[in-house]
Amino acid sequence: MKYIFVLVFLLTSMYGSVLKSTILSVDEEQTTATIKVDKIEIGMSGFIVHEFTDEHTSILRNAIVNSYDENTKIAVLKLSDYDDLKHSALPHGKWSVKAGDKAILAFGYSRALLVAPNEDIYNKITKNANTVQWIHPDIFATILSISGHPTPVEEDFKKMSISANVGLFFFYLEKKLYTLDARSFKILNISEISLEQKSIKLPFYSRIDKINEAWFGKGSDELEDYEPYYFSLMVKHNPKNKTLFEIIKNSDKKLHDLLNEFEIED
Repeated sequence: MKYIFVLVFLLTSMYGSVLKSTILSVDEEQTTATIKVDKIEIGMSGFIVHEFTDEHTSILRNAIVNSYDENTKIAVLKLSDYDDLKHSALPHGKWSVKAGDKAILAFGYSRALLVAPNEDIYNKITKNANTVQWIHPDIFATILSISGHPTPVEEDFKKMSISANVGLFFFYLEKKLYTLDARSFKILNISEISLEQKSIKLPFYSRIDKINEAWFGKGSDELEDYEPYYFSLMVKHNPKNKTLFEIIKNSDKKLHDLLNEFEIED
């Protein structure tokens, strides 16, 4: 258990601090921007802020780290509309991102949701890793029940991230702990944590016995298999991740169909 504590402590120490950097350049279409930073992970998310005064700022765009050059220390950010606060009554401007604005990344990384197969594994990880504020999966199960999704879909994870201000998702799958950015769903880290898995509660461990089902639509059917589903979600957003590719390649054959979804160059 001490190993789990040290491991998650290191992970949350690495990703727990908000990273701020000045925008160096922006393309004409407002789709990409660049910053200079000593160290950053591809897939980290955040937003771009314009400072009017020391006390007044406005969020302009969402941002995700798309690439990073270790030699020049330049990171390219992919920009998109900021849609976390949608309200027709709220005032909003039409300001564009400019050089000199601030990129704020890894926001909310101190708050995380752990998707685990059973209560024992959930407790062993969370109780021995108190450096992060764990948001209980009951909250996520409630969101799923409101949406009628006994199988969580991508939109449900986004709702969870926004409503509970969750910055990181942790997935425990086949004796490994996967750390994902909650907005981009990019894998930031994969670590070995060998815990005995005696049972599986679908769609994940929570104290909610029944998640309501919608009449039809994506996510309305009950989840039938734990590992294949969550691996499929990760592969969709990490098709070039060679480590994930090798893990699935060397795992149970029931996962091998996912190998066709990768974009790995020879």
